[in-house]
Amino acid sequence: MKATPLSNCERRFLLRAIQERKRLDGRQCYDYRNIRVSFGADRGCCIVELGKTRVLAQVSCELVSPKPNRPTEGVLFFNLELSPMAAPGLEPGRQSELLVSLNRLLERCLRDSKCIDTESLCVVAGEKVWQIRLDMHLLNHDGNITDAASIAGIVALCHFRRPDVSVQGEEVTVYTPEERDPVPLSIHHMPICVTFAFFHQGTYLLVDPSEREERVMDGLLVIAMNKHREICTIQSSGVVMLVQDQILRCSKITAVKVAEITELIQKALENDHKARKEGGKFGFAESIPNQRITAFKMESAAVDTNNVEEQAGEIIAKADPPSEVFANPILHTPGTAQIGEGIENSWGDLEESEKEEVAEEEGESEAAAFECQKTETEDTNMMKETKEDEPILLSDSEEEEVVILEPQEVPRKTRTQTSTKPENTSKKAFNKRRRKKRTSR
Repeated sequence: MKATPLSNCERRFLLRAIQERKRLDGRQCYDYRNIRVSFGADRGCCIVELGKTRVLAQVSCELVSPKPNRPTEGVLFFNLELSPMAAPGLEPGRQSELLVSLNRLLERCLRDSKCIDTESLCVVAGEKVWQIRLDMHLLNHDGNITDAASIAGIVALCHFRRPDVSVQGEEVTVYTPEERDPVPLSIHHMPICVTFAFFHQGTYLLVDPSEREERVMDGLLVIAMNKHREICTIQSSGVVMLVQDQILRCSKITAVKVAEITELIQKALENDHKARKEGGKFGFAESIPNQRITAFKMESAAVDTNNVEEQAGEIIAKADPPSEVFANPILHTPGTAQIGEGIENSWGDLEESEKEEVAEEEGESEAAAFECQKTETEDTNMMKETKEDEPILLSDSEEEEVVILEPQEVPRKTRTQTSTKPENTSKKAFNKRRRKKRTSR
């Protein structure tokens, strides 16, 4: 899945804001986002948050054979992974150009700068050395992956402890943390990357660019430096040409930022070491603030147990008296019981709307019965007026019966009351009237 491209309006808006020395998150041109370092329960595990950019770093070690050309030096291995979980534009299992350049930059920053004493990782020359593996995972991408990954890598290396070993003849013994205290890595200095973004052919400069600012920038400059003002590596990319004054200006800014970040890292390491030594809270779970939905634990609240009986007596005295209690159940019929007074039985009672509907139906049925009786009486009177000797004419038409559809069916009660004889007479009278009309025509 490709990342959503910026529209022309967004691009013009960002460039116009940079020209006016403004940024979307309210920072100044040389300001970093907030950096937060949290450690896991195990040594060598940490999460670094640079604004909304998050990187997880984990250090592990194992005994391996050394390289033939360096038999007394340990092995360092660094790996950074970008997953779609961090950003939709990142593809899993694919070595993109961004990933390759980031891995090479981190290797130059951490390995080529000789920040770790690799000779201290040798156990038996030419046979056994420690291999230190640093794995970094990008959890969320909001710009400036390089700085976040370099900080997470050096913090995890400083926080890591390898098992202690002893050599007796040709036998190598590795001790568990319970048998001997783990040994920290020998780190000479802490190189940290600082990223600069250039806009409008190098006219404007920003420190720690965000993800949207990286999309509209013309060039990028990364400087890795330690707190002793020693440049460990430098890399430039993009379509912008930089002059000497711009690079010197960026190096001076880098020295200030590296000193601040190094102090923050050392303070975080000291706080974690102090918490582990005193048996206090440490780890990712304990770094979550309390009184939130995502919190695992809540602080215990003190409960006052003094004068509990007096307070209970006051509460009982102020409460309403209890209602009458029926100890023995009332048995109406076998298999049923009643406790308390209960309410009236309303089973089978109709509601008011249902009662109105029943009344309307009864009125309509009575009116229909009355009309039926009226028509029958009129038919009988017509029968009496007709002459007995009048001839009967038979019709050749196919219409033998006439069916009248009434709006509602007459109830059975009215049907039982009327006899079958008047029905026959009414039909005969109706047929005679129809025959008279036809003959008159």
